[in-house]
Amino acid sequence: MWKAVQAAAAQLRIEPVAVNAGNPDGIEGVCADAARQGAGALIVAADAFFSGQGLLIAGSALRHRLATISLYRDHAIAGCLMSYGQDVAQFHRRAATYVDKILKGAKPQELPVEQPTKFDLLINSKTAAALGLAIPRELAVSADEVIE
Repeated sequence: MWKAVQAAAAQLRIEPVAVNAGNPDGIEGVCADAARQGAGALIVAADAFFSGQGLLIAGSALRHRLATISLYRDHAIAGCLMSYGQDVAQFHRRAATYVDKILKGAKPQELPVEQPTKFDLLINSKTAAALGLAIPRELAVSADEVIE
């Protein structure tokens, strides 16, 4: 993910800053550090640790005036600016069908690889307002959900 961020940032002529939190207590420090380094936004990496930290990430990011995007819809609901990603619950349900097939004798190497086909965009308009950001109408209309 970091390489993709660097490539996109280079095209936009901005310098990305990598920060890392290894535990819940580190999230506040990471947001403070990112803000001190001049960051205006935070991209939450796809990671099992971060998936359950939506409230903590959203609160800390807002305190440090960081517009935050995550792939977890729960994060946008918790107060991050937006989320864009697959339905993680649906992903886990699909994984359960694979486990079921394997337990019934299917060979894992013979099962097809599945990729998500639907990605949801959620925008938290309350967070946008708190950050003084205007959500372009085109973006709001294309969102799957706008949290008021």
